Amino acid sequence: MVGTVVVVTLVVAVAPLVVAALRRVVRVPLVAVEILLGLAVGPNGLNWVTDRSLLDLFSGFGLAMLFFMAGSEIEFREVRGRPLRRSALGWLVSLAAGLAIGIAVAPSATVGVYIGVALTSTALGTLLPILIDSGDLGSPFGTAVVAVGAIGEFGPLVAISVFLSSRTAGASATVLVAFVVLSAGAIVLAARGRHRGLHRLSAATLHTSGQFGVRLVMLVVTAMVALSLEFGLDMLLGAFTAGVLTQYFLASAPAADSREIRSKLAAVAFGFLVPIFFVETGAHFDLPALLHDRRALVLLPAFLVLFLLVRGCPGCSPHRPAPAGRTVARWC
Repeated sequence: MVGTVVVVTLVVAVAPLVVAALRRVVRVPLVAVEILLGLAVGPNGLNWVTDRSLLDLFSGFGLAMLFFMAGSEIEFREVRGRPLRRSALGWLVSLAAGLAIGIAVAPSATVGVYIGVALTSTALGTLLPILIDSGDLGSPFGTAVVAVGAIGEFGPLVAISVFLSSRTAGASATVLVAFVVLSAGAIVLAARGRHRGLHRLSAATLHTSGQFGVRLVMLVVTAMVALSLEFGLDMLLGAFTAGVLTQYFLASAPAADSREIRSKLAAVAFGFLVPIFFVETGAHFDLPALLHDRRALVLLPAFLVLFLLVRGCPGCSPHRPAPAGRTVARWC
């Protein structure tokens, strides 16, 4: 177990060095390097990562923190309106096309629904670090990508929660609505309150071992993840909601304190937990199962083409910001 932890943290530390070295030749996203290095040290490579017990725990926290950061970083004032409407419409088109194709090629309707929903997904958790590293997160292009990614990430989660859970569709929808209502109430309280006492205590402990602001946010993350799991929903919904809550809570704090708390949270997430998730993803990717199955190797490029057509084309809708009275076309 100790050896596995040391290897994974070594890979986490080395990954930025590899990206920096490769940048002289080609720009490779850090996320991709972390996954590939994980594959290299995992059971299908050097086999240095063998004990998953502790690694799975850290990886789960990393995944939760990734979606927490997504919820805390998205500027909803920029995303709402036309970008969100177009993204939602594009995802519905993708869903209709994906279900039609999935049901047509699958041996059963249930399998077809799984295939169809998979074809509509977008990896917002992977896109977010790339946008942050490239400096595009706050740009019009980044806004369009985030809108498409958010709908493409949580649309499938909602569809799976409603149509593919062990409950009936009506019961699943009721549970989902209950979670949304509770989350919306908490977000309203966070947005409308001033929280002066909490902010004062956060400011007083920013440079001490108390770190109340960071500890409070981590409590919110674990509580919302636990709530979503208790409702039988995907934990990513709870983690993302915790990020939104934190964004509105920090909006009422002094600007300098808010920036420092956000910086500390980013250090916890992207400095340790999130890269562990990506390394673990690569380490436990079953490469032999793919390479030894000729049918899978044939279907993989076909699936990629279908994914490009079903999700890529409807997602690439024009986004036209209007700086200084001009209209500029961008494609997401």
